[in-house]
Amino acid sequence: MNSRGGTAVLVAAEDLWAGQEQLVLLDVRWSLADPRGRELYRSGHLPGAVFVDLDGELSEPPSAAEGRHPLPSLQRLQSAARRWGIHEGDRVAVYDDAGGLAAARAWWLLRWGGLPDVRLLDGGLAAWSRAGGPLETGDVVPEPGDVTLRGGGMPVLTIDDAAGLPGAGGVLLDARAAERYRGDVEPIDPRAGHVPGAVSAPTTENLGGDGRFLPAAVLTARFAELGIGPGRPVAAYCGSGVAAAHEVAALAVAGIEAALWPGSWSQWSNDPDRPVATGPRP
Repeated sequence: MNSRGGTAVLVAAEDLWAGQEQLVLLDVRWSLADPRGRELYRSGHLPGAVFVDLDGELSEPPSAAEGRHPLPSLQRLQSAARRWGIHEGDRVAVYDDAGGLAAARAWWLLRWGGLPDVRLLDGGLAAWSRAGGPLETGDVVPEPGDVTLRGGGMPVLTIDDAAGLPGAGGVLLDARAAERYRGDVEPIDPRAGHVPGAVSAPTTENLGGDGRFLPAAVLTARFAELGIGPGRPVAAYCGSGVAAAHEVAALAVAGIEAALWPGSWSQWSNDPDRPVATGPRP
C-alpha cells in the first residue's frame, strides 16, 4: 500500500480504486462556512460511501462550558457507527473535500472508540477523482452494523490538562490559522488569542499543494522544529476539536502519539477566568 509513512493513518486513492483496499467508506463533508455537506454528498460521492453529519453525529450540542463540538458519548457514537453499517472487524476509510480537515474528526472518534483500523483517504475526494475513480449520486443507506465500541483508544485532555501541559514540559499545539493564534482576528469565539504557552502549528501546513499529507520525514522535521522530541508529551487544540484531530493525524503519520483537547479554544475563550495570550510567541 502507498501509505507514505502512515501505515495506520492513510490510504491512497489509487489503492482504493484498484480494489486493493476493501473498507467501509464514510463521507464527512463539512465546513463552518458552507452547510451544504449532505447536498454536496448527494451530488457525487465515492461508490457505497455513507454520509456522516459532523454536527449531528460526531458531536454533542454546543455549550459555553464544553465548547462548540463536544465529544459524543460512546453510546451515541456506537449507535451512529452501526447506522453507518460498520460491523465487528470492519476496516474503515473516511474522506472529505478539504484535505481531511473534517474527516479527521471521524477518524479520531472511531479510533477513540476502539476501532483498530481507520484510515484517512489521503487527498480526499480530489485525489480519488485524479486517480480516475467514479462517483455515484444520491444517498447510501446500508444495512445496520453490529460494531461494539469500548472506548479508550486515543488520549484525551481536559481544559485543566491543557492549561498545565506547557508548564509541565509538554508541547501544546494550536492547529488554527496563524492569524487566529496571534489574536489578529477571531471570527467565531468570544475572545481572540491563544492559550498561554501554546505553540502555533496550523494544521493546513501539514498538507502539500495537492491536499495530501506531506511525507512522514517532512512532518517529523516540522514537528521537531516546533519543539517535539522523544519523551515530550504532545497535545493539540483548535477552535472546537475538529482541525485538532487533523493535527493529531499528521503527528501519527510522523510516528508521534498526541492527545486531543476536544473543548479547544471555544471552551477556553468562554471562561473569563482563563488567561489569553496574543502575538506570535507562546
